[in-house]
Amino acid sequence: MSGSAKAVFLSYASQDAEAARHICDALRTVSVEVWFDQSALRGGDAWDASIRRQIKDCALFVPIISANTQAREEGYFRREWNLAVNRTLDMADGKAFLLPVVIDATVDMNARVPEKFRDVQWTHLPDSRSSAAFAEHVRRLLSGGALPAPVAPARAVTSTVATVAVAVPKHEPPSIAVLPFVNRSSNEEDEYFSDGLADELLNVLAKIHGLRVAARTSAFSFKGRQTTIAEVGRTLNVATVLEGSVRKAGSQMRISVQLVNVADGYHLWSETYDRTFDDIFAVQDDIARSVVQELRTRLLGGATDLGARQEVTAQVAAAAKGRATDPEAHRLFLQARHLGQRNNRDDTAEAIGYLKQALELDPAFALAWAELGSAYGREAGSGWVPVIEGYGRAREAVARALALEPDLAEGHARLGRIQMNHDWDWRGAETSYRRALELAPGNVIVLNGAGAVATNQGRLEEAIGLYRRATELDPLRADVYSNLAATLDASGRPREAEAAYRKALELTPQRAVVHGMLSLNLLAQGRGDEALAEALREPEEWARLWVFAIIHHAAGRRAESDAALQALIAKHPQAAYQVATVYAARNEPELAFQWLEQAYDQRDPGITEMKTELPLRSLHADPRWEAFLRKMGLAD
Repeated sequence: MSGSAKAVFLSYASQDAEAARHICDALRTVSVEVWFDQSALRGGDAWDASIRRQIKDCALFVPIISANTQAREEGYFRREWNLAVNRTLDMADGKAFLLPVVIDATVDMNARVPEKFRDVQWTHLPDSRSSAAFAEHVRRLLSGGALPAPVAPARAVTSTVATVAVAVPKHEPPSIAVLPFVNRSSNEEDEYFSDGLADELLNVLAKIHGLRVAARTSAFSFKGRQTTIAEVGRTLNVATVLEGSVRKAGSQMRISVQLVNVADGYHLWSETYDRTFDDIFAVQDDIARSVVQELRTRLLGGATDLGARQEVTAQVAAAAKGRATDPEAHRLFLQARHLGQRNNRDDTAEAIGYLKQALELDPAFALAWAELGSAYGREAGSGWVPVIEGYGRAREAVARALALEPDLAEGHARLGRIQMNHDWDWRGAETSYRRALELAPGNVIVLNGAGAVATNQGRLEEAIGLYRRATELDPLRADVYSNLAATLDASGRPREAEAAYRKALELTPQRAVVHGMLSLNLLAQGRGDEALAEALREPEEWARLWVFAIIHHAAGRRAESDAALQALIAKHPQAAYQVATVYAARNEPELAFQWLEQAYDQRDPGITEMKTELPLRSLHADPRWEAFLRKMGLAD
């Protein structure tokens, strides 16, 4: 290359020379001049000066991004990239110069590139077949064609050049994972906003019928990890991935999003929004509508006419019901939910404070009322506040949410949890969860709660189906696996239950109570030594003492069983239900029923599981058992 004003500069890591040659050949086929001469990669001052001159004079700069560039902390290509970025400082906004190209499944948002690269549209060329379309695009640019502007104050779709329609089996619903958006703001505390935006989109998409959406726990497990789209798709069993980034500066924000096909790495759709914070709701709706429309048209061959677009718009509007109308209230809500997901006492209390502030600004914010009800319920269920008082506040907040928005899935699910855990209103809980499932069939929290209601009422096969559906949507969520395991245990399938317990522990090795539950599973299989070893791994003291008392009794070690039981009673007065199960396992029915009564009086949430609890089976022939079930509302 001689410094032609119409030339293209290819910048690549040495390991990507073959891929770069494919692109070079495609460009030269359409008479585009390219600087690509491997023999010149020899270093030295003269060579370095030549490189600088060529980057200064070239018409377009094409950095090739790959797993190889990701892995290299240093490399001459990084100097080339920075030289190209420095040249853009002298260019007018919107001038076409940087054309990043990804040649494998590297995730755009995780790429280790200069920030300036993220302001322009990227192209994915996962194989040489797609290079021809890219080359034709470059030829048009050099001939005076337009490139989507890197800064787009108005809405402008910037679809990737080399996109293709991808066929999926007709019986397979479109599937998607929404990855946590990358926070590119200078303030790390803005992470709540980038996470919250992705979470909001995920929740809206999960309410769209006919769309399978990977749940939050699994999708957000990739946060901060260097991974590929292919790995995300394989792990979450989805065909497409939505990724994005957010940069906030005062009231201004830039949101970049792209929908990527897992099978080949092609972009199905992408867009960059430069808006103010007041426009956040319009941006969210636009992204959701675009994603749903693209999935239906590109993957399923759906219509693209006005009627189809109006249908999608109506579905997204229905799925977004209950949100804020005030942007500041929305921001406070995102902060609250970010804190609440940490699930500890102090952060929950702080989250409640943010939610109250949001509701002062926007009293009709139904989702905030539902979230407040959830936080109050978490306080009560964890023993951080008096049970009756905490659940009373929770019920009041959820009632406000449903009065404002009767078709709010989150409100019905929160109400069902209160009815199940505190009111023991089984018919009411079942009705609430059934309605929540109708409104949000792909919501894992709803599926998990509905599974718990079915389990506690003894409908085990129904519960297993609900839990399995939840694991399909959220394959990295440990609590669903532990709930599935307990239900499999109750249905007489101990080996399947053992596998589910072990999966839960693989995901969260120190998850409370699961080691204890697995130890009882092993004990029931006659593997007493393994059961004791597993019990020793239980991190929660009350659960460890509980299973010790049962395991030692089964092994004939009465003194050790007594010691564990007395320590449980003395140190954990809230564990009345667990004490009852120990006495039942030791064939001491009088004491077992006494402690069941105490658990009833304390409104111990554990007692809701009594109908399927394995250690309590020794009480089933006792006439008092049916009477107690009727008292609990659990009789057949």
